[in-house]
Formats: sequence, C-alpha cells, structure tokens
Amino acid sequence: MLDNIYLSIYHDLVNQIEQGTLPPDSKLPSENELAVQYGTSRETVRKALHLLSQHGYIHKIKGKGSFVLHVNKFNFPVSGLVSFKELTKRMRKNATTKVISLKRGRPSPYIATQLNISRTEEVWEVIRVREIDGEKIILDKDYFRSFIPPLTVEICEDSIYEYLDQTLTVGISFAKKFITIESITEEDQTWLDHKQYPMIAVVRNYVHLEDNTLFQYSESRHRPDKFRFVDFARRA
Repeated sequence: MLDNIYLSIYHDLVNQIEQGTLPPDSKLPSENELAVQYGTSRETVRKALHLLSQHGYIHKIKGKGSFVLHVNKFNFPVSGLVSFKELTKRMRKNATTKVISLKRGRPSPYIATQLNISRTEEVWEVIRVREIDGEKIILDKDYFRSFIPPLTVEICEDSIYEYLDQTLTVGISFAKKFITIESITEEDQTWLDHKQYPMIAVVRNYVHLEDNTLFQYSESRHRPDKFRFVDFARRA
C-alpha cells in the first residue's frame, strides 16, 4: 500500500511538471505541505521526491527545497525504470503497442542464461512493436520468469509494469542496462519501419525485484534516428 501511495504522488507530480502546471524553476511545496496535501506521511512524500530527483524532474537544494528542472520530452532516459506508456505521455506523442507474440514455455539456452535459470523453468515471452506517430520504431522482446501474475494481450498492449506494480507482492527495484549499436536483423526489418538504416540501437535490461531476484530480461530495439539516450547524473 505504501508503494502505491508514493508512486501515485510521483506520477501526479510528473504529470503536473510535464503539463506545465509546475513550470521549470518553480519550487515544490515543502515535504510537510505535500504530506498534508496528499494525506500521507513525510516519509512517503520523501520517497516520491527521491524518485523525481532520480529521474531528473527536480533538483533538491539543501536548506531551500526542491525545484523543477527543464524536461526534454524527446529524451529516452537511461537511468530509472520508465515504461513505454510513461515515456510516450512525457513525449506527448500518439503511440500504440501491438503484441506480436505472447506465450509461456521453456526458454531457449540464451534466455535461460540471461535470466540465470534452468531450461526446465518456464518463462513468459512477450514480443511487441511500438508505434509512435504512425511509424513502427521500437521492437521490444521481454522475458519474464513464470512466477509473475499471468499476462494477457490487453495487459501487454497497455503497460506490463503498471500491472505488475499493482499485483506483485515484492516491488520492482532496479535494473542493469547495456546499450549497443548492432547490425539490423531480418526480424527488425520485418517489424520496424527501418528506413534502410543498417544499424539498430539495442537496450538490454536485467530487472530485479526488491528482494534482489532477477525476474526480467529484455531487448528493446530502437530505430537509431528517433531516440537520444540520456542519463541524469549527480555528483556524490
């Protein structure tokens, strides 16, 4: 329940920032004021503000408060775990998702190795094409360990992470990401409007739960002219 409250506060503030209700350089209400506003504790508010800071929405100045940063709506964040649904809301783009494949079964040797599991353990395989402004520009290949709640086409076309946030008993915590530029494959050419680009940008994700369990491996294959991969860094 606590996770749902802090995520709700986070998403509400993100929407206000992206819609301009909270403009760049404006100061957020204090933690106490936000706790009263949302009817929760300062600890929960602090957790939501920390997530906003991690994702580059705000900058916290000691002794002064939290200030809204300028958000580039065309950036693809490297840090943080942002779903496609959240990303396209931020970009204010018309977007659709088409499920190419959804099945549960035994993994290939490669996928078993990536998830560090036995080939006898079943996984969910979800392959989706992401379309933005009428162009198919992302091919997502996701593999989830079978202990997650059952998936449907409707869930996969909406937001798997939103569904898992509501149904998992242990929350999603962190991911290791690797970005490479690779030669385009026949599969990429089949499903993407590749515009004869010979290369594709591939983001590989190894996603863990709060108990450190690796539960997802994904390959997100992006047309290279459409995305700029950025990180938001802070000096320790």
